Amino acid sequence: MRILLWHVHGSWTTAFVQGPHQYLLPVLPGRGPDGRGRARTWEWPDTAAEVTLEEAATTPVDVVLLQRPEELALCERWLGGRRPGVDLPAVYVEHNAPQGLVNEMRHPLADRPELNLVHVTHFNDLFWEAGSTPTTVIEHGVLDPGHRYTGELERCAVAINEPVRRGRVTGTDLLARFARAAPLDLFGIGAGMLGGVEDPPQQELHREMARRRVYLHPIRWTSLGLSLIEAMHLGMPVVALATTEVADAVPPDAGLVSTDVERLCGELRRLMKTPSWARQLGANARRAALARYSLRRFLRDWDDLLAEVTGLRALEEVTA
Repeated sequence: MRILLWHVHGSWTTAFVQGPHQYLLPVLPGRGPDGRGRARTWEWPDTAAEVTLEEAATTPVDVVLLQRPEELALCERWLGGRRPGVDLPAVYVEHNAPQGLVNEMRHPLADRPELNLVHVTHFNDLFWEAGSTPTTVIEHGVLDPGHRYTGELERCAVAINEPVRRGRVTGTDLLARFARAAPLDLFGIGAGMLGGVEDPPQQELHREMARRRVYLHPIRWTSLGLSLIEAMHLGMPVVALATTEVADAVPPDAGLVSTDVERLCGELRRLMKTPSWARQLGANARRAALARYSLRRFLRDWDDLLAEVTGLRALEEVTA
């Protein structure tokens, strides 16, 4: 089927476009937020094709995948007035945890029964209030980068995008405390502002992460970071705050998950001194990640939902 989606979340889209469909990605001159087109730091298959504003107006589309509230209006503009959820099937993917007081965590697309709201974690589904909008959970899946862990450097890898702007949300204020327990290397968009490595290509990021002894996840309040799942696939042991989905995603034999920062610092010190223990935890982390966050399971879950929303697979089966 033909799926129109905006390039919003690079790592998630990298996994999504590995499926058997045709993926239409709006592109604009300058490649701003509403028209990034194909990724430049990830490898995407040829089935992920760019489409201009002029082309999209007359392009057949089977389903629209939305990821931001403003894409409801964008979709009409790009598709010649066709309305998502009315003139063609639409699915909305919520990547983020809700912000604000718990009683006020109402989703922007609440009470829209013509749409389908997909959460990437059970935590998000629990905390967002969707009203009459039908919801489901399709957990993350990632391309397996392979068991590349060496842990040769007695340092921690930390991956945070925009650590200065997001501040306490991403635990940026905790980095100094963790750095007293073990040296940190920060990667991500905006990491250069704190002396880190600025948004390296994915292959380079994986190579450099895997050389570090441990993956540190200091995130207070975001959805489950794909960098954490990728680190586990690499075979890295995990030291992480027990917040949002992390406590459910990281098993006890894959590292330490706690809200006690001093306890986490103690585990960092231990892992720096015991590389054999770090390797064992990392092997357990990889095994858990492959079992729960495989690309095959992720794509199968999405195929099932898209078939339900569009009816296309059911029609093909009847025809066959």
